[in-house]
Amino acid sequence: MFDKVLICTDFSDGLHRLSQFIPSLKLAGIKEIVFLHVVPFWEKGIIPQVDTEKVAAAKTQLAAAISETASDVKVTIEVESGKPVDTILKVAQTHESRLIILGSQSRSSLTEKLVGSTMADLSRQTEIPLLVLRPQLFSAYTAEELTLRCQHLFRSLLIPYNDSKASNYVVKQVKQLAENQSDKYLQDCQLCWVLEDIDNPRSPRRILPEQAEEKLSQIKAELESVNVQVQTEILEGNPITQILETGVMTNISAIAVSSGTIGKLQEWLVSSCGAEILRQSWYPVLFFPFAD
Repeated sequence: MFDKVLICTDFSDGLHRLSQFIPSLKLAGIKEIVFLHVVPFWEKGIIPQVDTEKVAAAKTQLAAAISETASDVKVTIEVESGKPVDTILKVAQTHESRLIILGSQSRSSLTEKLVGSTMADLSRQTEIPLLVLRPQLFSAYTAEELTLRCQHLFRSLLIPYNDSKASNYVVKQVKQLAENQSDKYLQDCQLCWVLEDIDNPRSPRRILPEQAEEKLSQIKAELESVNVQVQTEILEGNPITQILETGVMTNISAIAVSSGTIGKLQEWLVSSCGAEILRQSWYPVLFFPFAD
């Protein structure tokens, strides 16, 4: 799975707590972890400067937590000044990270378009998968809950599917991960296809339930060929609502999605399913950047 992971934290997102659960992360297949904290430049003068005090304090805070954890996982601390996205991309390249973990607040598409977000900017500038976690939920986990969460980061994936380029790309990436994993870190997937307005006579059906079922059966066979257990489900209604409700009623570790339109003109007109799940889901979202 993802053996080299970059964990980005601003300390308000709670992700620095992961420094206390490194043995559990090892059980998810992680062998190398880089903790990154980006300190904004000190701009009280005419020329922006590195805020050395905040850099030192951040290094001390992360180092203190990591030193208490016994593990043979390689752990590196990076604290730098600069722009978050640029710094994350640079550090990820330096350490050859296979996954970037970051926190992201729930927000509307309009808010994101107006003020931007680190997650959206990263999704346009990297091919590295992103694991997006909600700070409010993550910070509320007890130590016992977080231990289990870290052990099973990728065990069960919910994959929204609609035969689009983005959803087929997710299936391709998940299959590759399953083929290359050294142990059963990814064990099962649930493929969920939501048909919109199936009973609305004024809305033409783009695909029949029988066609959807046949396509899901083909994908199920593909994933089962790499030793992943697969369940399929066809639902009716609003895709976002149904996918999030499925997450509530199913034992999943994360929702796996992709989108090629985040931050592009298309998003001003019609937001993609993957982008909306990223914005609205309280579940962890495993996002595969996709160039449409």
